[in-house]
Amino acid sequence: MAKESWKPGNMLYPVPAVMVSCKRPGEKANIITLAWAGTICSDPAMLSVSIRPERYSYDIIKETGEFVVNLVTAELTRACDWCGVRSGSKYDKFKEMKLTEYVSEYLKTPAIDESPVNIYCKVKKIEKLGTHHLFIAEVVGVTVDDKYMDEKGRFDLRATNLIAYSHGDYFALGKKLGQFGYSVKKKTNSKNKPKKRRKA
Repeated sequence: MAKESWKPGNMLYPVPAVMVSCKRPGEKANIITLAWAGTICSDPAMLSVSIRPERYSYDIIKETGEFVVNLVTAELTRACDWCGVRSGSKYDKFKEMKLTEYVSEYLKTPAIDESPVNIYCKVKKIEKLGTHHLFIAEVVGVTVDDKYMDEKGRFDLRATNLIAYSHGDYFALGKKLGQFGYSVKKKTNSKNKPKKRRKA
Protein backbone atom coordinates (compact mmCIF):
# COMPACT_ATOMS: atom_id res chain seq x y z
CA MET A 1 0.00 0.00 0.00
CA ALA A 2 1.30 3.45 -0.95
CA LYS A 3 0.47 6.92 0.38
CA GLU A 4 0.24 10.19 -1.55
CA SER A 5 1.27 13.53 0.01
CA TRP A 6 -1.17 16.42 -0.39
CA LYS A 7 -1.03 20.06 0.65
CA PRO A 8 -2.83 21.03 3.90
CA GLY A 9 -6.61 20.75 3.66
CA ASN A 10 -9.73 20.02 5.66
CA MET A 11 -10.20 16.27 5.33
CA LEU A 12 -11.73 15.57 8.73
CA TYR A 13 -14.90 13.84 7.53
CA PRO A 14 -17.62 12.84 8.15
CA VAL A 15 -18.99 15.65 10.31
CA PRO A 16 -22.48 16.52 11.55
CA ALA A 17 -24.58 18.74 9.31
CA VAL A 18 -26.48 21.16 11.55
CA MET A 19 -28.94 23.99 11.03
CA VAL A 20 -28.12 27.00 13.20
CA SER A 21 -30.93 29.45 13.88
CA CYS A 22 -30.40 33.07 14.86
CA LYS A 23 -32.45 36.25 15.10
CA ARG A 24 -32.12 39.98 15.64
CA PRO A 25 -34.86 41.60 17.75
CA GLY A 26 -37.68 42.81 15.52
CA GLU A 27 -36.43 40.92 12.45
CA LYS A 28 -37.24 37.55 10.92
CA ALA A 29 -35.40 34.51 12.21
CA ASN A 30 -32.73 33.02 9.99
CA ILE A 31 -31.11 29.62 9.50
CA ILE A 32 -27.54 28.92 8.42
CA THR A 33 -26.39 25.39 7.57
CA LEU A 34 -22.98 24.47 8.96
CA ALA A 35 -20.78 21.40 8.80
CA TRP A 36 -18.04 22.82 11.01
CA ALA A 37 -19.53 22.47 14.46
CA GLY A 38 -18.37 20.42 17.38
CA THR A 39 -18.22 19.70 21.09
CA ILE A 40 -15.31 21.35 22.88
CA CYS A 41 -16.04 20.91 26.60
CA SER A 42 -18.34 18.82 28.78
CA ASP A 43 -18.30 20.84 32.02
CA PRO A 44 -19.38 23.49 31.42
CA ALA A 45 -21.10 22.20 28.31
CA MET A 46 -19.62 24.10 25.37
CA LEU A 47 -19.50 23.84 21.60
CA SER A 48 -18.15 25.80 18.67
CA VAL A 49 -19.27 26.75 15.17
CA SER A 50 -17.13 28.23 12.38
CA ILE A 51 -18.69 30.88 10.12
CA ARG A 52 -17.35 33.03 7.30
CA PRO A 53 -17.67 36.77 8.16
CA GLU A 54 -19.42 37.44 4.84
CA ARG A 55 -22.31 35.11 5.67
CA TYR A 56 -25.58 36.87 6.52
CA SER A 57 -25.90 35.07 9.85
CA TYR A 58 -22.42 36.06 11.01
CA ASP A 59 -23.36 39.61 12.07
CA ILE A 60 -26.64 38.45 13.60
CA ILE A 61 -24.88 35.98 15.89
CA LYS A 62 -22.06 38.40 16.65
CA GLU A 63 -24.52 41.19 17.63
CA THR A 64 -27.00 39.07 19.62
CA GLY A 65 -24.42 36.75 21.17
CA GLU A 66 -26.67 33.72 20.86
CA PHE A 67 -27.76 30.96 18.49
CA VAL A 68 -29.42 27.55 18.45
CA VAL A 69 -27.86 24.42 16.97
CA ASN A 70 -30.60 22.20 15.52
CA LEU A 71 -29.73 18.59 14.68
CA VAL A 72 -30.79 17.36 11.25
CA THR A 73 -32.77 14.22 10.44
CA ALA A 74 -32.99 12.49 7.06
CA GLU A 75 -36.40 14.14 6.60
CA LEU A 76 -34.81 17.57 7.04
CA THR A 77 -31.96 16.99 4.56
CA ARG A 78 -33.47 19.04 1.73
CA ALA A 79 -34.23 21.96 4.06
CA CYS A 80 -30.72 21.67 5.49
CA ASP A 81 -29.15 21.91 2.05
CA TRP A 82 -31.46 24.69 0.84
CA CYS A 83 -30.74 26.83 3.89
CA GLY A 84 -27.04 26.40 3.18
CA VAL A 85 -27.15 27.67 -0.41
CA ARG A 86 -29.69 30.49 -0.05
CA SER A 87 -29.05 33.77 1.79
CA GLY A 88 -31.26 34.94 4.62
CA SER A 89 -30.89 38.46 3.27
CA LYS A 90 -33.18 37.44 0.39
CA TYR A 91 -35.34 34.67 1.82
CA ASP A 92 -37.42 33.89 4.88
CA LYS A 93 -36.00 30.40 5.35
CA PHE A 94 -38.51 29.26 7.97
CA LYS A 95 -41.34 30.22 5.61
CA GLU A 96 -39.75 28.85 2.43
CA MET A 97 -38.97 25.48 3.98
CA LYS A 98 -42.24 25.34 5.96
CA LEU A 99 -40.40 25.07 9.25
CA THR A 100 -41.84 26.05 12.62
CA GLU A 101 -40.21 28.43 15.09
CA TYR A 102 -40.03 27.15 18.64
CA VAL A 103 -39.27 29.66 21.39
CA SER A 104 -37.94 28.10 24.59
CA GLU A 105 -37.27 29.50 28.03
CA TYR A 106 -33.55 29.59 27.32
CA LEU A 107 -33.14 32.21 24.58
CA LYS A 108 -35.06 34.74 22.54
CA THR A 109 -33.71 33.08 19.42
CA PRO A 110 -36.15 30.44 18.16
CA ALA A 111 -35.22 26.82 17.50
CA ILE A 112 -36.51 24.65 14.66
CA ASP A 113 -39.46 22.71 16.04
CA GLU A 114 -39.06 19.91 13.47
CA SER A 115 -35.53 19.19 14.70
CA PRO A 116 -35.33 16.38 17.29
CA VAL A 117 -32.65 18.15 19.36
CA ASN A 118 -32.18 21.89 19.87
CA ILE A 119 -29.05 23.17 21.63
CA TYR A 120 -29.24 26.74 22.95
CA CYS A 121 -25.94 28.60 22.99
CA LYS A 122 -24.50 31.84 24.36
CA VAL A 123 -21.35 33.16 22.65
CA LYS A 124 -18.36 33.44 24.99
CA LYS A 125 -15.58 34.24 22.54
CA ILE A 126 -14.92 34.77 18.83
CA GLU A 127 -11.58 33.67 17.39
CA LYS A 128 -10.65 35.23 14.04
CA LEU A 129 -8.83 32.37 12.36
CA GLY A 130 -8.76 33.28 8.65
CA THR A 131 -11.50 32.46 6.17
CA HIS A 132 -13.68 31.42 9.12
CA HIS A 133 -14.20 32.82 12.59
CA LEU A 134 -14.73 30.40 15.45
CA PHE A 135 -17.67 31.12 17.77
CA ILE A 136 -17.01 29.49 21.13
CA ALA A 137 -20.27 29.16 23.04
CA GLU A 138 -21.68 27.80 26.27
CA VAL A 139 -24.75 25.57 26.12
CA VAL A 140 -27.44 27.10 28.31
CA GLY A 141 -30.15 24.53 27.62
CA VAL A 142 -31.42 21.73 25.41
CA THR A 143 -34.89 20.75 24.20
CA VAL A 144 -35.75 17.37 22.68
CA ASP A 145 -38.75 15.95 20.84
CA ASP A 146 -40.59 13.71 23.30
CA LYS A 147 -41.66 11.30 20.55
CA TYR A 148 -38.14 9.87 20.72
CA MET A 149 -38.38 8.92 24.39
CA ASP A 150 -38.23 5.15 24.89
CA GLU A 151 -40.24 2.98 27.27
CA LYS A 152 -37.65 3.54 30.01
CA GLY A 153 -37.97 7.31 29.76
CA ARG A 154 -34.63 7.79 28.01
CA PHE A 155 -34.08 9.80 24.85
CA ASP A 156 -33.30 7.44 21.94
CA LEU A 157 -30.97 9.50 19.75
CA ARG A 158 -30.51 6.63 17.29
CA ALA A 159 -34.22 6.67 16.47
CA THR A 160 -33.99 10.26 15.17
CA ASN A 161 -32.29 9.16 11.93
CA LEU A 162 -29.62 11.88 11.94
CA ILE A 163 -27.44 12.65 8.92
CA ALA A 164 -23.73 13.28 8.40
CA TYR A 165 -21.89 15.39 5.82
CA SER A 166 -18.79 14.16 4.02
CA HIS A 167 -16.92 16.13 1.38
CA GLY A 168 -20.01 17.60 -0.30
CA ASP A 169 -22.40 14.70 0.27
CA TYR A 170 -25.08 13.95 2.86
CA PHE A 171 -25.35 10.48 4.37
CA ALA A 172 -27.76 8.71 6.68
CA LEU A 173 -25.96 7.19 9.64
CA GLY A 174 -25.31 3.46 9.24
CA LYS A 175 -25.67 0.47 11.52
CA LYS A 176 -24.29 0.43 15.04
CA LEU A 177 -20.82 -1.13 15.21
CA GLY A 178 -20.18 -0.94 18.92
CA GLN A 179 -20.44 1.33 21.93
CA PHE A 180 -17.98 3.32 23.98
CA GLY A 181 -15.57 1.01 25.76
CA TYR A 182 -16.68 -2.19 24.02
CA SER A 183 -13.12 -2.93 22.84
CA VAL A 184 -11.87 -3.45 26.40
CA LYS A 185 -15.03 -4.74 28.02
CA LYS A 186 -14.68 -8.23 29.47
CA LYS A 187 -16.86 -10.80 27.80
CA THR A 188 -19.13 -12.80 30.02
CA ASN A 189 -18.82 -16.52 29.57
CA SER A 190 -22.12 -18.17 30.40
CA LYS A 191 -20.31 -21.41 31.32
CA ASN A 192 -18.34 -19.64 34.05
CA LYS A 193 -21.32 -17.87 35.57
CA PRO A 194 -22.02 -18.97 39.15
CA LYS A 195 -25.19 -21.01 39.43
CA LYS A 196 -27.99 -19.52 41.45
CA ARG A 197 -28.80 -21.50 44.58
CA ARG A 198 -32.32 -22.70 45.10
CA LYS A 199 -34.11 -21.35 48.09
CA ALA A 200 -34.76 -24.02 50.69
